[in-house]
Amino acid sequence: MVQTVEGMVTIVQESRFQLIDDDGVAHLFLLSRHAAAEPADLAPLQHRQTRIRVHYRKARNLIGQMASSIGVLD
Repeated sequence: MVQTVEGMVTIVQESRFQLIDDDGVAHLFLLSRHAAAEPADLAPLQHRQTRIRVHYRKARNLIGQMASSIGVLD
């Protein structure tokens, strides 16, 4: 089941990132290798404090979620 969350990227490390949603809740993600984004795309989102939307699935055997796509919000 695909879920969606919106917020700002606050921490980036390789293909892992943390997003803080509008309620102040932190979400930990691993960028899927099938996502239409690269790990190198994450740091600029963090530095610019860009609001994004993440589509994700629960990840088996991982702490966090598997981000299947990232979209920049206006």
